[in-house]
Amino acid sequence: MDAKQALNELIAGRLEPGVYQWKPPADDWTGQARRAGLRVFPLDGARARDKDSFLRLCAEVFDFPEWFGHNWDALEDSLTDLSWAPARKGYVVAYDAWTELAEADQGSFRTVLDIFAEAVESWRDSPTPMTVLLSSHGVEAAGVPRLG
Repeated sequence: MDAKQALNELIAGRLEPGVYQWKPPADDWTGQARRAGLRVFPLDGARARDKDSFLRLCAEVFDFPEWFGHNWDALEDSLTDLSWAPARKGYVVAYDAWTELAEADQGSFRTVLDIFAEAVESWRDSPTPMTVLLSSHGVEAAGVPRLG
């Protein structure tokens, strides 16, 4: 399935929630997703080359509460809560430039993927499932399924 078809399936609620690699469409897909009731969190991975910078980026993008502990456990707890960030139809984490962290700190990148997978699983059977999309332009993340 190509990126536009994947987006349409996501918006329609027919895409199985998960962590995926994809090549996003050239147009403003985030606007289309937001209009459809999805809450989109754009993670600019160019700003995160290690654990601390990734956690700071997440605190900002997800607008975590003051109590966010800036550690992996707090990240997982926060991503499985999101009570301060309601969504009508679901959540989409759009992680661009993820290769920055993957190349600089492979261990942290694998931890991030595990945490995203746990968050996706916790939201799976709710009215607001979560999907994580790793923007991919010729680079593959081992073990992460590809859309299209």
